[in-house]
Parts: sequence; structure tokens; C-alpha cells
Amino acid sequence: MKNYIFLYLTILCSFSFNGFSQKAKLAAADKEYDNYAYIDAIKTYERVAKKGYKSADMFQKLGNAYFFNSDYEKASKWYGELFAMNQEVEPEYYYRYSHALRATGDNVKANEMLEKFNQKSENDNRGKLYKKNTNYLETIKANSGRYTVEDAGINSKYSDYGSAFYLNKIVFATSRDTGSLGQRKHKWTNQYFTNLYSADLGEAMSPGLPIKFDKNINSKFHEATPAFTKDGKTIYFTRNNYLNGKKGKNESKITLIKIYKASLDDNKWSNVIELPFNSDNYSTAHPALSPDEKTLYFVSDMPGTLGQSDLFKVKINEDGSYGTPINLGNTINTEGKETFPNVTDENEIYFASDGHPGLGGLDIFVSKINGDGSYGEVQNVGESVNSSKDDFAYLIDTKSRRGFFTSNRDGGQGYDDIYKFLETKRLICEQELYGEITDLTTHEILPNTKVTLYDNQFNSIKSTTSDNLGNYSFTVECGKNYNVRAEKTDYNTSEQNVTIVAAKGRTYLPITLEKTACKVALGDDLGKCFGIKMIYFDLDKYNIRSEAALDLEKILDVLEHNPNMKLDIRSHTDSRQTFKYNELLSERRADATLKWLVKNGISPDRLSSKGYGETQLINKCADGVKCSEEEHQLNRRSEFIIMAL
Repeated sequence: MKNYIFLYLTILCSFSFNGFSQKAKLAAADKEYDNYAYIDAIKTYERVAKKGYKSADMFQKLGNAYFFNSDYEKASKWYGELFAMNQEVEPEYYYRYSHALRATGDNVKANEMLEKFNQKSENDNRGKLYKKNTNYLETIKANSGRYTVEDAGINSKYSDYGSAFYLNKIVFATSRDTGSLGQRKHKWTNQYFTNLYSADLGEAMSPGLPIKFDKNINSKFHEATPAFTKDGKTIYFTRNNYLNGKKGKNESKITLIKIYKASLDDNKWSNVIELPFNSDNYSTAHPALSPDEKTLYFVSDMPGTLGQSDLFKVKINEDGSYGTPINLGNTINTEGKETFPNVTDENEIYFASDGHPGLGGLDIFVSKINGDGSYGEVQNVGESVNSSKDDFAYLIDTKSRRGFFTSNRDGGQGYDDIYKFLETKRLICEQELYGEITDLTTHEILPNTKVTLYDNQFNSIKSTTSDNLGNYSFTVECGKNYNVRAEKTDYNTSEQNVTIVAAKGRTYLPITLEKTACKVALGDDLGKCFGIKMIYFDLDKYNIRSEAALDLEKILDVLEHNPNMKLDIRSHTDSRQTFKYNELLSERRADATLKWLVKNGISPDRLSSKGYGETQLINKCADGVKCSEEEHQLNRRSEFIIMAL
């Protein structure tokens, strides 16, 4: 009898999913210098890159900066520059580039990158999922065999479906009422209109003899799928558009369905009202309360629906009013039918769908409701509950793991039948993913760091903030692959990939962050902000090489954006060659660096230069001391000392 819901849910809205439209906002405002300077290295890299200088490391950083913030258009631009350099690139960047390209509508090139990603990462499921090559039947098989199922003992030869717990009873819809002259048949199924019945629940949740629920709730039209508050004093239920003897119709003269509410006063149900987000022109049905009773979930084909029918939620305010209905989104909803929601006290939502991969007809699925309101992976609950026919209206008591569902599978007594079950094995194996966030250089703990958990397709699952000891933790599923991203002001965003083993336990994942921004004051070396250790010259020469120009562009950019800054350019050599030679060479190189900046627009009165030769060695490598090339290189350095701000 569930078909009256689907046949009356007229398709009003076209498919309008755009999962990649979210734009990132990069909050990085320039800060003025006041005794010290705040330099945003990423912005400087971007300005330098726009001048035509090329660096694979720089393009990776720029692409990642935008990719991590879901600005896929800009990420695509900089990853494109990276790939244009024709250098060896890690497989991860093929995936990110493909992801960014798809978000911008370039599906041909996205597929090209994805194919290369699959070639380089054969065991990574993300590419396979995008190409829809996963064998979902094997997944369903793995989820199967977890229930014992039997007839609930309350079925008739008519339609019985859609149960709910009410105190120590079960309440369900049935079309077994055939004797009344006013009882009508539904023209779509030739079944009688449904009323609500109830039955006491005995040992092992075995229902007793069904009786009519309440005459003030039941009418001559459909009543179905009730939901009750825990105190048993409020009922939400589905009924045809019929109230106080009046039947409503849409523009096509069809009577759709609505959600109604009633209250229990003096052991009588009264004050039946329709909910304010109902309409004569679309259907609402199958109410389900969240465990805290502050949110009502339901199904509808209202404007904004992605498919034929979608799941929605609406806030129940403290004064009894309602918020604006919110579509649960494309993780849950498809262009098909999603219906019959049920939310448990374990933050799971069960629902029926013919849009997610199943065994045929409607199947029952489950998804985790995350702390940030998003939804986890949608999973088919498996065979024995699901079949090749319609299976829906899943109801479970999470303590006993017993419950009910409805099916029109072969072997039943009527059009639809209610089955009871015992879940003998949980579907989800969970672990704790935990670690601490620290500074890469100082190893200091980094509290108040934003940490976000993503699935293997980079869909956000949940976010948290590291505590005072730098610790974070997430509850994750066994056997899954995740990405963990840590973000903090003044630091490079870091992303770690982790695979959770297929067993309960804990997985440790520490994360270190490297500073991207630096604070400098008078006397500090501006070059340290960008890791500039030396300006490169050919052997025994002092003309600026292209590698040096890239680093000098960074210094130039800072000087252009901070017109009061003055620098003293200092050049140092190692101890090899003679003292006098090194002094002259370093002087010429410091002067060449100054002239390059002047040539590119910096006033000479803002710059000074000096060559120190080998007079300021920073290690033991003086004349006559045997040192490695790496040790000598530490002494060959360039410094840009801030003399004024």
C-alpha cells in the first residue's frame, strides 16, 4: 500500500544537483607593518607566479591552497600550470586536478586526468567510484546475513506497513477495514484506504492482537506512518489532504498527502492540525522524529527536490513553531525516490530508496549523521532485510537490536507485510582516529587547530578543533581510507592520508604544521620568510641567474607592498679561495643583488649592500678545517636585513 505515496508524489522538479558549486573564501587580508611585518607567503607566491616565473613547488602550493578551500576554479588554474611543466608529478595531483576540472565543467579533460590517475594508482578507489566501476553487489553481499527475519504476526491479506513504536505498543497502517459502507478503495491499487492499528508488544517484541488505534485520527481516507513523542502525548502522521470534513486538491484536481499533528488530552486524541509547510500542490509524508524531538524528518516532492521524492528535515522550535524545511542533500537523495526515514539515538538515519544501488525495487539503506550535520557513506543493509522486491519502513530498537520493516516480497500474506527482525551483527565497525598537532620546527603543541576529516573522495565528514594539548580525535569506520586536513593561521595547511585497518581499535596519526607566514622586526632577515639561503651565481661570477631571480621576485614583491621598508643586502662566502678573493666576490654579488632590485623599480635609497666574504662563518669550516660540501654551503648565504619599517 505504500504505492499511494509514490503514485501521488508527482514529479515537479528537475534534477538540479551541483555538488561542486561551493566557492571557497580565502580570508587573507593584508596587515600593515607596525614595528614588525606580517608576510603572507602564499599571496606573495601567487603574485610572483603571475609575473611568469615558474616553479613546480610553488604551483603545488598554490593549487593546494585553493583546493583545500574548495576554490576549484583557481586550483585548476595552478594545477594546470604544474602539469604544463611536464615534470614528474605525484599521483595525488592527477586526482586533484581531475576533481577541480570536473567542478569547472571540463569533463573531457577531467576524465583524461582521472584515467592517468587510475594508471598510476591502480588500488585507489576514488577514480573507480567516479567511473562507477565498483561492484556494488559484492558490497551488498558483504553486508548481508546479519538478521533473522520472520513474519511479525499482525499481517492480513491486505496491505500492512509502516510501523512505529508508541509506549509499549506498535502502531501501523493497514487496509484491512472492508466492512464499512463509507470505506473506500484506492483506485491505483484496488486496496482499501488505510487506517492506523495498534498492538501490544510482548516478549522479544512479539505483537499481540491488533486493534483500531483511534477514531479521531482515522478517517475515510488514508492515515499512515505515525511518529510519537516519547511521552506519548503528541502524534505526527500522514493523511490525505483532508481535515474537518474538507478535502483539498491541487491544480490538477488530485488530492495529495500531508503531515498532520494531534495531541493527547484526557486519554483522547484531539486538536488535529496540518503542519505549516504542507501544500495543496505537493506532498509531504512519513514523519520521523529525531531522538531529542527537536527535528522532524519527512519525505516530499516540494520545490527544491532533487529527484522524484527526497528526504527533508525541519527544526521544531521551543514555542512549537517550525523552521524552514531543508533538503538532506545529494549524499542521501538521488534523482530517484528516497522515502520512509527513521532516525535512531545512535545518530543513524535509515531510509528506503530506489536511487542508490540495491537488489531491486526499494531497498533499505543507512547513513551516519555526523556532528556537523553532514551524512556519512550510504550503505545498503544487505539481504534478508532487503530483497528483489520493495523493502521499506525500517524501525529498530537500538538497545535490543530488534525491530520491524515492511516488504511486498514473495511468500507474504498480503499486498505488503510487516516483518520483525533481530540484528545479530552490527554493520559498522568503528575505530578512534587520534593524534596531536605540533609545529614542524619547534615541536610545540598547536591548540585550536582546525582539523577536518574527509572521505576518499574529499567529501567533508566532520570537523573539530585540537584541544589545549594539541590533541584531536574522530570516530571512523574500519577498513576505510580517509584524508585528515589540519589548518591554522600562519601555517601551511597539511593533509594526511590514512587507511583504517578492518578491526576495532585505535589509529594514531600525528600531524606537524610548517609556518607559511612570518613576523619580522627591525634587524630580522626577510629572506628567512621564504627560506632564501643564498642567491645563486655561476662559479666565480656575480651576474644574477634565473634561479636567483625567482627568489629576488619574492623580496621585490614585499618591498613593493611595504614602501617604508629598507634592506641591507649581505653576501657571504665559504672559506675556500683566499680571504681577499672571497671579500671581493661577495661584495660584487651583494652589489649585483642590489642593482637587480633597483632595475626592477626599488629606489636606491631603500637599499644598501655589503660583502662579508668569509668573515662571518656560522660553523667550524674555516681555512684548513675539513668539511663536507653541505657544511660549506651553510656559509654561502644571502641575507636581507630589515633596517627600517
